[in-house]
Amino acid sequence: MTRLKSFDLLALGFMTFALFLGAGNIIFPPSAGLAAGDHLWRAALGFLLTGVGLPLLTVVALARVGGGMDRLTAPLGKVAGALLAVAVYLAIGPLFATPRTAVVAFEMGIAPFSGGSAGSLLLFSVLYFAAVLFLTLNPGQLVNRIGKFITPILLAALIVLGGAALFAPAGEIGETAAGYRNTPMLKGFLEGYLTMDTLGALVFGIVIATAIRDRGVIEPRLVTRYSMAAGVIAAIGLSLVYLTLFYLGATSHGIAGEAQNGGQILTAYVQHTFGTPGSLLLALVITLACLTTAVGLITACGEFFSQLLPVSYRAVVIVFALFSLAVANQGLTQLISVSVPVLVGLYPLAIVLVGLSLLDRFWLSQSRVFVPVMAVTLVFGVVDGLAAAGFSSAIPAVFTQLPLAEQSMGWLVPVLVTLVLTVIVDRLVGMRRAA
Repeated sequence: MTRLKSFDLLALGFMTFALFLGAGNIIFPPSAGLAAGDHLWRAALGFLLTGVGLPLLTVVALARVGGGMDRLTAPLGKVAGALLAVAVYLAIGPLFATPRTAVVAFEMGIAPFSGGSAGSLLLFSVLYFAAVLFLTLNPGQLVNRIGKFITPILLAALIVLGGAALFAPAGEIGETAAGYRNTPMLKGFLEGYLTMDTLGALVFGIVIATAIRDRGVIEPRLVTRYSMAAGVIAAIGLSLVYLTLFYLGATSHGIAGEAQNGGQILTAYVQHTFGTPGSLLLALVITLACLTTAVGLITACGEFFSQLLPVSYRAVVIVFALFSLAVANQGLTQLISVSVPVLVGLYPLAIVLVGLSLLDRFWLSQSRVFVPVMAVTLVFGVVDGLAAAGFSSAIPAVFTQLPLAEQSMGWLVPVLVTLVLTVIVDRLVGMRRAA
C-alpha cells in the first residue's frame, strides 16, 4: 500500500493553497474588514466559514466520491447535474471569476499609475486576455513554470504585507458600517460567497484527488485522508491571509475610507506603507498571479464545454476569452454588484449538494433525498438572488417573511424542513421494500 511522505503531503497542501489563492481571496477581505470595524473578528469568523470551511468540505466530498462534479451530482440525474455544472463553470469562467482577475490586476497594478480611466482599462484588458489566450492555446510547460515562480513570490509578498498590517497598521480600527452592526457574522458569511472558492473547489477537487493517485495512492480511504490533510494545510494558509487582510482593511479608514472595493484599499495601504517601489512590486505579483489563475479557469472551462458540446477546445477558449474581455470592461465595482445576486442564488445549491454528499451514508436512496431537497434549494435560492438584485417587490410576501430572509438566507429553514421530511419518506419507503 503506497503512502505519501511528509514532504509530499506538504507539497500537496501548498499546491492546494495555490489553486485557491486568486483575485477574490485578496480583494474581498480588506473591504469586509473596512466595513466591519469594531465587529471585525465576528465578521471574519463568518467569512472563514464560507471562504475556507466550505471549500475544504467540498474537496473532501469530491475525494469521497472518487471523481469530479459529475459524480457528485449523479443522484440528481444527468440533465439536472449537467445544468448545475454548466452554471458553476460559467460563474467561475467568463461571467465573473475570469473577468475579475483582469480587473483586479488593473485596479491594483495599473490604475495607481494611469488614473484608472476606461481607456486604460480597455488597453490593459486587451493585452491581458491576449496573453491569457496565448497561454491557453499554447500551454506546454509555460504555465507550470510561471506557477512555480509566481506562487513563492506571491507567498513572500503576502507574508510581508500581513506582517506590515499587523505591526504597522495605517490607523485605528474604524467605525462599523450599517450592514455589519446587527449580524456581523452572518454578513461575513455572505461576503465569503464572493471568493467563489466553494464553486472553484467543485472544479479543483478532482485535480487534488488525481494528484494523489498519480503518486501511486489508490486506496480510497487514503485518498480521502490525504485530500483532507491537503485541504487543512490550504485552509490554514488561507485563514492567515484572510485574517491579516481583514485587519488591514479595518485599520485603513484614514487612508481608504472612500474606497469602493478591496483592490483600492490594498493599493492605498501599500502606497501609504511602502511607497512607489512597494506598489510596483505588488502590481507585478498580482498581475502575474491573476494571469495564471485566468489561464487555469479558461482552460478548465474549455475542457469541460468541449466535452459537453460538439465544439472544439480552441473555439471555446477564444469565445470565452473575448467574452471575459467584454465583461471585464464593466469595472470591478460594477462586476461585483452584478455577481452578488448570482452567487447568492448559486451558493445555496453548492452548500446543500456538498452537505448531502458528505452525509450520503444516512440515506437509503440518494436520489429520493437529493432531488426534492435540491429542488427546494433552487426555488429559494432564486428568490434570494432576486431579492439581492433589488427585485423584492416581485417576490411573494410569504418568502420575505421567512426567518433570515432579509439576510439572503431565507432558503435555510425550508431546506432543513424538506430534508427532515424526505429522510422520513426515504426510511419508510426503504423499509417497505425490504419487507
